[in-house]
Amino acid sequence: MGSVRWAFRCGSWTPSRSDWLLAARCIQREEKNRIGQFAFAKDAKSAMAGRLLLRRFVCERMGIPWSQIRLERSPRGKPYLKVTSDSGPELPAWSFNLSHQGDYAVLAAEQGVQVGVDIMKTTMPGSISVPEFFRIMTRQFTAYEWSVIQSAGLENQQLAAFYRHWALKESFIKAIGTGLGFNLQRVEFHLSSEPLTQKYVLRQTKMHLDEEEEEDWIFEESLLDADHHIAVALGPTDRAGTAPLRSSLPPPTSFTLLSFSDLIASASPLTEEDPACWESFNLKAEAPQRQRETHTSK
Repeated sequence: MGSVRWAFRCGSWTPSRSDWLLAARCIQREEKNRIGQFAFAKDAKSAMAGRLLLRRFVCERMGIPWSQIRLERSPRGKPYLKVTSDSGPELPAWSFNLSHQGDYAVLAAEQGVQVGVDIMKTTMPGSISVPEFFRIMTRQFTAYEWSVIQSAGLENQQLAAFYRHWALKESFIKAIGTGLGFNLQRVEFHLSSEPLTQKYVLRQTKMHLDEEEEEDWIFEESLLDADHHIAVALGPTDRAGTAPLRSSLPPPTSFTLLSFSDLIASASPLTEEDPACWESFNLKAEAPQRQRETHTSK
């Protein structure tokens, strides 16, 4: 089995004109147009990085030439690889998922299992207090989870515990592809007693679904940096006769931080250069005013 864990720091990426135009040429036209509709540069960069991460993975790990990769979206917006007759024989049973939030875009992929990934940045609520923020989010967690979150210590530690739980829940939802409408109180996480660090990937956290512990699901947790939590959900496929997940998985893999050069190392242009694409991007504000103020005040 194979594992891929890649990250790209969008927050510190300041693309040059040539970089942005090249990136725009190396993704599908409809994706380029969709990215062009974002109001803020931060969101456009995250989306562009996500598409390049995904295409690099399909090209390098699944062996499909860049020009033959056709990515489409499910009705719920989840990207998937459209397999055509010229995509090659017998593709490996890879599952992949993307997430972008805070300063990073991340990709997790695994062979033979379901995978979901979520990244969350620990940030203070904008215009409301932490207790009020928690009150608004009450229904997203169980009473047990709230007891863990609110006993974590100071407010910033409580927020870190909150976003850690949130990333875990989102990783599971993304792995099963349910999306909106799933009652998040059906899943309850029991965290490992070991602290999260940037050096190690933890696999000790347990999930209870409808009050029953789920032995078939594994959750990997790590920190990309002090503020960014990552959770990767790994679950069984529907194939009969597969080995138990815990006995078949390789050791956990840390996320590798890629550069822009890494993202486009295997790329080939799909469309002609479009100077208007850069002009539009260059006019965008980086982020909404409140986000910029929050970032500069930290």
